[in-house]
Amino acid sequence: MKNDVFTFIVGGKAGEGVKKAGSVAAQLFASMGRQVFQMDDYQSLIKGGHNFSVISTAKRRITSHYIKADLVVAPDKRSYDIHKEHLSERGIMVHNSDKVSEVEGVGVPLTTEAKKYPNPDLRIGVGAVATLAAVAGLDKDGLKKLIQSEYPRDIENNIAYAMAIYDIVYPKIGDRFLLERGDKERPIIAGNEAIALGAVAGGLDTYFAYPMTPSSSLLHFLAAHDRDLGVTVVHPENEIAVINMAIGSTFAGAKAMVGSSGGGFALMQEAFSLAGMVEAPLLCILGSRPGPSTGVPTYTAQGDLKFAIHQGHGEFPKIVASPGSVKEAFFLAAEMLDMVWRFQTPGILLTEKHLSESAMTVDIDVSKAKWPEPFLHTGGEYKRYLDTKDGVSPFLFPPSKELIKWDSYEHDELGITTEDPNMIAKMQEKRNRKKKAIIDYMMGVHTVNIYGDKGPVIFTYGSTTMSVLEALESGEIEATVVQPIYLEPLPVWELDRYKESGVIVVELSCAGQFASLLEEKVGIKPKAVIKKYDGRPFDPVELASRIKEIL
Repeated sequence: MKNDVFTFIVGGKAGEGVKKAGSVAAQLFASMGRQVFQMDDYQSLIKGGHNFSVISTAKRRITSHYIKADLVVAPDKRSYDIHKEHLSERGIMVHNSDKVSEVEGVGVPLTTEAKKYPNPDLRIGVGAVATLAAVAGLDKDGLKKLIQSEYPRDIENNIAYAMAIYDIVYPKIGDRFLLERGDKERPIIAGNEAIALGAVAGGLDTYFAYPMTPSSSLLHFLAAHDRDLGVTVVHPENEIAVINMAIGSTFAGAKAMVGSSGGGFALMQEAFSLAGMVEAPLLCILGSRPGPSTGVPTYTAQGDLKFAIHQGHGEFPKIVASPGSVKEAFFLAAEMLDMVWRFQTPGILLTEKHLSESAMTVDIDVSKAKWPEPFLHTGGEYKRYLDTKDGVSPFLFPPSKELIKWDSYEHDELGITTEDPNMIAKMQEKRNRKKKAIIDYMMGVHTVNIYGDKGPVIFTYGSTTMSVLEALESGEIEATVVQPIYLEPLPVWELDRYKESGVIVVELSCAGQFASLLEEKVGIKPKAVIKKYDGRPFDPVELASRIKEIL
């Protein structure tokens, strides 16, 4: 690992404030003007088990966590046993001497000190933050302000406990890693928060969802801020109700979005096809995790790529895009709202747990978000499915004196049910023309990110882009990274030039779905595919090593 990165790991049982301690650590680094990446690893348990947060920070832009840590705080024996393998060469293990004895590292009586206050188990995370503050060179006044800001409940006891732990840690290892300040403070935003805020910046009116990891935090965030953001948030009884209610709201002119994960989205397939038939501009957020079925609910994967691309039955155009960073998630959510309203067809913003629930420092100019401008009916007889050159018909919303009819059955231009073979063919052709219109439009917008212009060509997409970019930084590898933002339609016109480049593909898939897509759609036959499919994202050092082996 390059020495310009500092990594902190805090572990422990669910319910002990581990995730909160990680978030506070990230906020500490950000307040120093440093850039931050935070990844939370947790089991599908309400209490117990083992959770941990990894927070990596640097003065430069950082796009991934590093699993080799400079400081580990282990409140229990399980955390110690797991994370002793994660210490860097210069790393320090701080363990809870009340739970772990006769081991290497620095012992601190986290539990004994916590028992001096109410709810001692909930104090442990505060102790981890105090330990980090001592090691990173934050003085006691700075620690007090941090605790006041981040732990306002029972604030006096939290401050007292933090100071007690600081006084124990500082004489032993204080100032071991004096972190330099960065250039400026930046907000820390998780992927799902960025998607929510980007959609709102793009005009979102309504959000419908049933909780399912890793999309749940999107629902929670929007529900917590619904009045501030001016969004109506609805939690129906199941996923089928979610998508049908959303389609109904688009009929009334509301810009609607739904969110789910693989299993929940599988329940939405019939209604997704309904959106294709009634030509509803519906944006769907699909947060991928390992499957099939329940799979590993709280971990990450890219196994839903072809599931997203081939969503729904029958033939109708759909748009699928996947962001490669938290910042891109913000702008892509707004852009996808614009796309589905522009072409009156459903779209999927495909992401993964690693991006959805990881957080990083960002610079975002909200004014650059796109705003949908739908094609509206201007007068005369209204035909919901008017047969136009590009297949896109004008919108009209209630209340209106004109008949507005959306029909799930095959229909004529007015929306009246039909079984006439000529009309069936005409409507099929109308909807299909939208695909060409979408491609023509996409040729004039940014559809592929390219990083670098020398060395071998590496193809990746989605959250794995963050891992690849950090791996090149970590391994000091010169390469060209190609990341298609849009996956359906795939921007073949931008990718044709790499047919003979002997590319390397990096993805979180056992079957190599992304590599298969490139070969099928573009004719790119990669010379190597680097895959990972254990539910965990790539570590930059490990990935850099695998890239170097191929090179």
